[in-house]
Amino acid sequence: MLLDTSMIRASEVTTEGGIHIGDKNAPIKIVEFMNLRCPFCKQWWEESAPVLDKYVSEGKVERIVKLFDKEKPSLKRGNVIHHHLDYTAGNKVKEDISYFLARQEEWGNLEENDIVDYANIRRGLSKQRSEKEAQHVIDEAERANVTLVPSVFIEDYIFDEHITNEELKEIIEIKLNRGNIDQ
Repeated sequence: MLLDTSMIRASEVTTEGGIHIGDKNAPIKIVEFMNLRCPFCKQWWEESAPVLDKYVSEGKVERIVKLFDKEKPSLKRGNVIHHHLDYTAGNKVKEDISYFLARQEEWGNLEENDIVDYANIRRGLSKQRSEKEAQHVIDEAERANVTLVPSVFIEDYIFDEHITNEELKEIIEIKLNRGNIDQ
């Protein structure tokens, strides 16, 4: 099932908050609403990595990952991990996200206290994220009518894990070329 974007208000999505990966001066900003327990977020993260890692390393793209705490029972365990990531840790936080997504089956059915121990033992993480930060993402998602994860934004383009790498490259190149024309 493809993401129905008709009710989403991209104008309400900001680059404020979240985990920033890449150069803050990069011309393209990609905002990603994700939950680390979501198998579709895992698919998006892993399949888009070859494209996005290249653009990030070239300073053309900054990723803003907004870890979206969800009340859906199957995703609540992801909320626990979200609160243990150090948003200021640079590349380590990206590595931590990749680690937890790749190992969803190991920790995804643990009890909450066991997830806390897992994050601490496996990645040396302790509680970092404040409830205020978490609520900021929830409020922004509500204003934008983002209900599903992943929901990914490049300005007015809205998509999910079903986008192909070719389509993703095309959108980024269109935005980059438009920037060159506008200058």
